[in-house]
Amino acid sequence: MKILITGGAGFIGGNHVHYTIEKYPEDTVICVDDLTYAGNMETLEPVFGCKNFHFEKADIADKTAIRAIFEKYRPDCVINYAAESHVDRSIENPGVFLTTNILGTQVLLDAAREFNVSRYHQVSTDEVYGDLPLDRPDLLFTEETPIHTSSPYSASKAGADLLCLAYARTYKMPITISRCSNNYGPYHFPEKLIPLMIINAMQDKPLPVYGKGENVRDWLFVTDHCRAVDLIVRKGTVGEVYNIGGHNERTNIVVVKTILEQLGKSEALINYVTDRPGHDMRYGIDPTKINKELGWFPDTNFETGLSQTIEWYKNNTGWWQNVLDGEYQKYYEKNYGAR
Repeated sequence: MKILITGGAGFIGGNHVHYTIEKYPEDTVICVDDLTYAGNMETLEPVFGCKNFHFEKADIADKTAIRAIFEKYRPDCVINYAAESHVDRSIENPGVFLTTNILGTQVLLDAAREFNVSRYHQVSTDEVYGDLPLDRPDLLFTEETPIHTSSPYSASKAGADLLCLAYARTYKMPITISRCSNNYGPYHFPEKLIPLMIINAMQDKPLPVYGKGENVRDWLFVTDHCRAVDLIVRKGTVGEVYNIGGHNERTNIVVVKTILEQLGKSEALINYVTDRPGHDMRYGIDPTKINKELGWFPDTNFETGLSQTIEWYKNNTGWWQNVLDGEYQKYYEKNYGAR
């Protein structure tokens, strides 16, 4: 099978590239990424020598470039990880999120339809459901929970989901959608909570925590997410939405204190800062559907996954230091531009 993975130089997309190359050496992986600020070619360095791996630098909202890639490779399957995904950035500049997350999805859908792909999979987020109250731990997001977005980011992802469902109904396209909880693991861009806290703590820098750190997230190790998406693509029912969650709910402050404890650092590094506007209080995913229909369950509990993540950042200081220094943005032209 020829699998086109967009956003494959990003955190989750890059991990999915690694997962697919290792598990399915007979498949061909075409990675498409525009290498904007969060796209990092160093994440893909381990697969550069693989004959079944190809990289194409392109913006998914560029209709001409995307059609040319589809014409060149004729993929059987598309997995769309490409997205602007940082809530704070969406508050500052909503337009970029609408362009990439909605118009980019439309361009991909049109190309997938024209070239008759056998499966188009849209990677979404639990944030399209809004949030849950802290005092109702019994409430969880199901696939039937109404969309109720809180930020320009989540609104753009919800718009993309609705567009996919419309294409499935109108054009009978073989589409599936997954909505996952917060991911963590190797190659996570340092602006997000867990990698930021790990790196700052390692350098004895202040750890900025929004509000009182009471916001709750359901954490999912990235490899478990990739395995779930792979199952949906290969065995999931066309036209269906699947929630992917880890049953690992933690408050942000508990996550931060656990990182400090594992690194042997003082909680005096914690610095409480003004909360973000419209900050969702709690996310909680009910993954019963994917459990029952596809037999997927997460393999990695939070404490184990966090320990593995911390070790990865300790052992790969060059990767995140290049991100902090901005050197990673030069990597493509230096090491891949002439290929």
